[in-house]
Amino acid sequence: METEVPTPSAPERGPGRETMASLRGRLRRSEMLIKLTQRVAAIDDLDELLTTLVEVTANETDAERGSLFLNDAATGELYSRVAQGTFNREIRLLNTEGIAGAVFQSGQGLIVHDAYADPRFDRDVDEKTGFKTRSILCAPIKTARGETIGVVQTLNKRSGRFTAQDLDLLGAMALQAASALQNTQYIERMKKTRQQEMEFLDLVADITSSLELSVLLRRVMSEATRMLKADRSTLFLNDEKSKELWSEVGEGLTAVQIKLPNTAGIAGAVFQSGKTINIPHAYADLRFNPAFDKRTGYFTRSILCVPVVNKTGKVIGVTQALNKRGGPFTPEDEARLKAFTAQVSIALENAKLFDDVQNMRNYNQSMLESMSNGVITLNDEGRIHTCNAAGYRIFKAREADVLGKPAAEFFTGANAWLVPRLKALEADGAKGDLLMDAELEARGEKLSVNLTLQPLISLKGKRVGSLLMIENISNEKRMKSTMARYMDPGLADRLLAGGGEALGGQSVEATVLFSDIRSFTTLTEELGAQGTVALLNEYFTLMVHCITQEGGMLDKFIGDAIMAEFGIPIPHGDDPDRALRAAIAMITELRALNACRQARGQKPILMGVGLNTDTIVSGNIGAPKRMDYTVIGDGVNLASRLESACKEYSAQILISEFTHRKLKGTYRSREIDRVIVKGKTEPISVYEVLEFHTEETFPNLSDTVNQFRSALAHYRKGDFDRAIKGFAEALALHPGDRLSQTYIDRCKYLQAHPPGEKWDGVWVMKTK
Repeated sequence: METEVPTPSAPERGPGRETMASLRGRLRRSEMLIKLTQRVAAIDDLDELLTTLVEVTANETDAERGSLFLNDAATGELYSRVAQGTFNREIRLLNTEGIAGAVFQSGQGLIVHDAYADPRFDRDVDEKTGFKTRSILCAPIKTARGETIGVVQTLNKRSGRFTAQDLDLLGAMALQAASALQNTQYIERMKKTRQQEMEFLDLVADITSSLELSVLLRRVMSEATRMLKADRSTLFLNDEKSKELWSEVGEGLTAVQIKLPNTAGIAGAVFQSGKTINIPHAYADLRFNPAFDKRTGYFTRSILCVPVVNKTGKVIGVTQALNKRGGPFTPEDEARLKAFTAQVSIALENAKLFDDVQNMRNYNQSMLESMSNGVITLNDEGRIHTCNAAGYRIFKAREADVLGKPAAEFFTGANAWLVPRLKALEADGAKGDLLMDAELEARGEKLSVNLTLQPLISLKGKRVGSLLMIENISNEKRMKSTMARYMDPGLADRLLAGGGEALGGQSVEATVLFSDIRSFTTLTEELGAQGTVALLNEYFTLMVHCITQEGGMLDKFIGDAIMAEFGIPIPHGDDPDRALRAAIAMITELRALNACRQARGQKPILMGVGLNTDTIVSGNIGAPKRMDYTVIGDGVNLASRLESACKEYSAQILISEFTHRKLKGTYRSREIDRVIVKGKTEPISVYEVLEFHTEETFPNLSDTVNQFRSALAHYRKGDFDRAIKGFAEALALHPGDRLSQTYIDRCKYLQAHPPGEKWDGVWVMKTK
């Protein structure tokens, strides 16, 4: 049974009909309402105000207990707070349910005499609390503008039943308290907002204090999940190079990077558009890809995804939250997540920049540590700031012996000369210093090093320190540097890879090549100093290339002469052929060079080449500071004699019988003599190589060579008349064959000065 009575806004008039008891009652009520107004006006805490009002309303309506509910417009709920120990427990119910909901919706007070007979009454409350509700008096709480902001109710009238006067009194008290309730609600919201702001700022300050990107990512995702009451959150950053959104999940060794194209899925759509997407039902949105759910077994209900924008307005990533507990994500969640990501975006960029710097630093550190050269840097105070592993090895020192030491304290004794050079780098505008083959000392051991000293300049042009780079050339590097002067660098690398024993001296079979320019003195007189240098540079460049192309080792330049060896320090198995091919290439290249010189109006260059194959001694010979890898022996001398003999025999390439026997290829050649070179007693056969000739340079080559061979046989038998006739016929076949003319002159000399019965055709050379 219930009674619905309109809540009066003021007591009824008619003092003429009132009794003294009624008048006293009205005065007492007015006095109570004034005191209530004064009492609640002094309270600015909502919990205290609720407790006070519940106590007053229950007493004034003679009820066993009371309750007061305020409306939460954001959730559509009526809420109240009940003291529970030292804490207040909040009770919430929909503002459309129960007796309180009916009064809130209608704005009219209710008297319910039998609570259990009213279908709107929720018996579960009694069952949970053990309290038996019999009757209910409930009135709306309205503001002066008529807006309902809650309800107040009292339960179980102690004596009798709730009356219309009780309802009127309850309504009057609610009216008096409405303003105070609104104010305290507002104060509480302000305090709560202020507290949230302070917590938010503290949270942002705490999170952004980290510069480690992986830690920052985890913190942002964790706090976003907590703040939004979501199941999980993921922060994706954009990789501009790969055009991918990436994130890191897990920690330490279990950390896994997630990557996806920055155009894919919900995250890609938000990144590309720069607009927030809030999806209450994921499977109803076509942009959602359920494949991830199928793969992991996770069920995505709701999604909130906001762009992460930096201070310039550029989208650098997205933050995505999944499955808010209790319903979809609200506009307030959107605003909070946007504000959160806006605050952390600067920290994210700083952390990303720090991560890039760290990666670059690690890369540079790895590069420095892998270098074979020592690198030492000093700060602007002259103290050693860094030293790589090679630096420690070179100086045979530990980190504690080097780092933080002043230069004058570390570079002492035999190394003290470095200190003034480093000091010189401190001057304004100082340039670097390069020292080749300098001497240092490491724990008593002498080192030969190449040193580079450079001032360290910042991007702003300010000097921040000095750099010292040390290349240790004491052993292997000195060897390689030396060998690279003689041979192709690849050959030098092979030699060093096989060990440097060959440089210590050994007897090996090799083919030695000597070449020399004819009439060089005359050329130099005509060209002058600068012209001579230009000529030699052009000439040597071509000749050395021919030698190294065949795997030869350039030994040295002797004025305009070249000395080279084939078969050392690494044999090839066909070194005589390589040497001869190099000689043929040299003559061919010289012919092309002469064509260019004649086109420029310059004189041609003539050259002779001598080759000999023999067992010779090779090794690094000289004083410690001036070592040369070279060869010595009779075989070397013979090659030199053959090069000189090119003039006497009007030849361009002469080879010994030892080289001729070792050749594996077929080359056009002819035996021209058996000679005893100066300083020797045993004769050797000498061959002229004609492979480089053309029909233009040597017409009728085969016929001429055959006729020459026949005439040479008569010459060796001492039949000089027939020999002269044969050489003349060879000369007729090729008038430019000056060798045939040389033999005609020699035969005539022998006719005039007979050699005697011991003649064997051997010619003794009088010159070197």
